[in-house]
Parts: sequence; C-alpha cells; structure tokens
Amino acid sequence: MKYVSLIALTLAFAPPAMAQDLVRGARIYAENCAVCHGVDHRGTGPMAEILVIPPADLTQIAARYRGVFPRVGVAWMIDGRDPLVAHGGEMPVFGHILDDMSEVMTSPGGQTIITSPEMVDLVLYLESIQD
Repeated sequence: MKYVSLIALTLAFAPPAMAQDLVRGARIYAENCAVCHGVDHRGTGPMAEILVIPPADLTQIAARYRGVFPRVGVAWMIDGRDPLVAHGGEMPVFGHILDDMSEVMTSPGGQTIITSPEMVDLVLYLESIQD
C-alpha cells in the first residue's frame, strides 16, 4: 500500500506528458513552413528569394543557443508571442494549429507555456532536425 501511495503522489506532481507525434510535426512543417524555410529546413524554400529578410536555417537553432534547443522560445516565435520581423509580427497562418490550447510545453530549463498539441509536435519536430 505504501508503494501505491508513493506512485500516486509521484504521478500527481509529475509534469504533463507532451504530445510527441513527429510525423504530425513533419506534416505541419511541410504544410506551413517549407514554402519559406525549404524542405531541407535551411531557408531555401521557393518563397525565400522574394522575402526581404531571408528565412532562418532551422537546423541551426540549437547551435545559436549553445547547444540547447529553446522549445518555449521557438513556440513563441511561431505563435506570435515573440513577433519576428521576418514574419511581419504574428503569423496568422498558424491559427488553425493554435485553437486547442491544451498542452503544457516545458523547456529544458523548466519554463512552461500552454500551447496546442500541434504546436508541441511542430516544435519537437524542429528539435529533432538540429545538426
């Protein structure tokens, strides 16, 4: 009985599990991001040449942050909480993946935000493609 109570207590205070569907993350990327960032994720999409500010190389995000992928920061950039000049501020194209704000995303440093399951999958997909 003692162990059952300990397990129940541990589960009660454990951080929520994040959706981890990398296939869905890849699909969301292909449908929404590849046009600018490219299928290679390096800023080589067909729209890249007409943009005033070149799209970022998404395979180098962690490298720009000393090897730590900033999950929460990336989610903020995508959902418009941290507006990017290159995107003209908020990215309304992502409205359809932000409707269900039911997931808790946690950064490696412990920072948390509420976001959609699709955003979690997209961010984890981007984390998976780091060089």
